[in-house]
Amino acid sequence: MEHLTIRANGAAFHVARTGSGRPLLLLHGWPEFWLTWEPVMTRLASRFMLIAPDLRGFGNSDKPDSPFGPDQHADDMLALLDALGIGQAGVVGHDVGGAVMQPLARKAPLRLAGLLFFDFVYPGIGPRMAAPDRLNHIWYQSFQQMEMAPALVGATRETCRTYIGHFLRNWSHRKAAFDDVIEAFTDNFMTHGNLAGGFAHYRASHAGRVRMMQGEASALPPIAVPTCIRWAEHDPLFPYAWTDRLGETFTDLDLAMFPGVGHFPHREDPDRAAAEIAGFFERINWK
Repeated sequence: MEHLTIRANGAAFHVARTGSGRPLLLLHGWPEFWLTWEPVMTRLASRFMLIAPDLRGFGNSDKPDSPFGPDQHADDMLALLDALGIGQAGVVGHDVGGAVMQPLARKAPLRLAGLLFFDFVYPGIGPRMAAPDRLNHIWYQSFQQMEMAPALVGATRETCRTYIGHFLRNWSHRKAAFDDVIEAFTDNFMTHGNLAGGFAHYRASHAGRVRMMQGEASALPPIAVPTCIRWAEHDPLFPYAWTDRLGETFTDLDLAMFPGVGHFPHREDPDRAAAEIAGFFERINWK
């Protein structure tokens, strides 16, 4: 594994890279950073070049000074590919990464060989995200927009570990998925600016999510890039039933349940996640 600092779109990005072959760009979610992909990267390094950046605001990448959402991250990732000299890449993403992949595919479809998503927000979820029985699952999205949130979560190492660990453990079906890296994740989010940097995504995404939950989101053009989605069987945040409208967003869609895992398929079952990634990109001849 090599660690690079790449300047792109006016910022410095930390990038972890390993392997050789066709490039795959791996986009993490929240509360994560590049390290969440390490088990998958080690399994695929003999077949692909794996590129796992810390999104702006996360890890060792520069921090935004204002709300920073999927459209801005997509611009960053296009500039990052340019800086790395990569004309076309496959993209794998989860959670925030999956939100970034949608504007990325609309802005530059010819730069993308294919898209593989694990669980993420897309417009077809609609008002279901704010149904009364779901409110206890999304409280953090409001809290993380408050100015006091970084200070409260980061008051001590223990408060940070408790907060970040709550999501890593409770959103997982296999509860021990992050046990071996919980201290590294705590170190990451205790680094100056990383809590606020991650929370900036929620500040930027709030208005659009409210419109989605009110059923008033603007119609967006469908995405025609070949797409594979493996949605977790036991995700407490995004139930599998919410996949029913994916066909409205993705016109070339391979959808299946990812059994036996919660919100983090790539970390909870990296063997199967790596096999799904390799299988999809081989099927579309990105190998």
